Amino acid sequence: MAEHQLDWEAVLQTVRSDYPSLYRTWFTRLTPSELRSGELRIEVDDLSCFQYLRDHCVQAFADAAVAATGHLVCVRFVCPHAPPDGPQASSPPVSAIPLNPDYTFDEFVVGPSNRLAHAACQAVCDQPGTLYNPLFVHGAPGLGKTHLLHATCAELRRRLPGARVIYLSCEQLVNDFVRALEQGHVQAFREHLRGAAALILDDVELLRNRESSQEELFHTFNVLHQSRRQILLSAATPPAQITSLQDRLVSRFNWGLVAELDQPNREMRQAILRRKVRLHGYDLPSELLQYLADQPDWSVRALEGALVCLSTEQLLTKEPLTLETAQRILSAYHQRLARSIDLSQILQVVSDHFRVPAHELLGRRRARSVAYPRQIAMYLARRLTPLSLQVGAHFGGRDHSTILHAERVIAAECQHNHRTAELVESLTRQLRASH
Repeated sequence: MAEHQLDWEAVLQTVRSDYPSLYRTWFTRLTPSELRSGELRIEVDDLSCFQYLRDHCVQAFADAAVAATGHLVCVRFVCPHAPPDGPQASSPPVSAIPLNPDYTFDEFVVGPSNRLAHAACQAVCDQPGTLYNPLFVHGAPGLGKTHLLHATCAELRRRLPGARVIYLSCEQLVNDFVRALEQGHVQAFREHLRGAAALILDDVELLRNRESSQEELFHTFNVLHQSRRQILLSAATPPAQITSLQDRLVSRFNWGLVAELDQPNREMRQAILRRKVRLHGYDLPSELLQYLADQPDWSVRALEGALVCLSTEQLLTKEPLTLETAQRILSAYHQRLARSIDLSQILQVVSDHFRVPAHELLGRRRARSVAYPRQIAMYLARRLTPLSLQVGAHFGGRDHSTILHAERVIAAECQHNHRTAELVESLTRQLRASH
């Protein structure tokens, strides 16, 4: 079966209607080769786009091709810039994390809340290792830190062909270091990191209580900085507010520029929504986008999930959405967001705020410095998780009466002490913004 016998437009339309969360408008730029022996090859020029398609979209395109041809079809994406298939002589010392093709500078909406961080990342691309080194960006989850890091990494790789530009989450950095220790490959791990033209680390707060990994990063930081190679880091908080982080690392993270990303205002949220609608090819009324933009407590990530819900409903019903219908759908979506918060997230947020180790919150110490944060955590667990009667079991096997007592104490505090009320509201917003 030759290429012209495949209705490519029908394939794309099926992917769009059946897999709206996966669909991107740049799919129209893909080039299908001829369909032979039941295999459809689809050519992709950009490596990040290729990795996204290979990792997430093979089944979606295969289903769409079956629907278009009536025959069983195997889909394979090919990219001239991808490493060859087949077993490698040995696994790389540091994980290769694919970049998100959506996370580019062109797709980043700039406004008062993120202008400094955006400008600094672009300056890093213009003069890596010189202007802002290190560059440390921080802000609550869902405000665009990872977007900026991916965009910077992609641009540096474009401008420095052949150079090693490493992007890692700190969780993966720790995992790779542990693996290197287990396999006796620590020297190869060090040489790989310290030979990078740029090192980009996301979620630095995940290094807390990881003494050996912090020690390793300290020496790697020194080597890269002395060689005028770029270091870019991100975290939910400024360096000094990351608990259990070595003082010497905090000091070095503050050597360069520390830039904050804040909550976007209504105009920015509206612009972000329009950009997401264009990227995904959604067809939603402007009044729905305005309604979403009026939700100040929702993170960008939550807004994007809301767009998927609304678009899917419209595709299923094949009718334009009314504002009333959208409000009903979004109410259910918001309830799911609240229920998706788990106890470990609550413990981490409370631990970070009060600078009390999470294990102390689960322990038996009765000092006020621990007991009060523990009661806050219990209160949030009762209000934000579906555990209900099981909360006590997760707090060191405490009985339910203890949990109810903590809930009553904090509820009363919220009524009579505006600082406690503001604190609980702030922690709640932080937890909901991470989804």
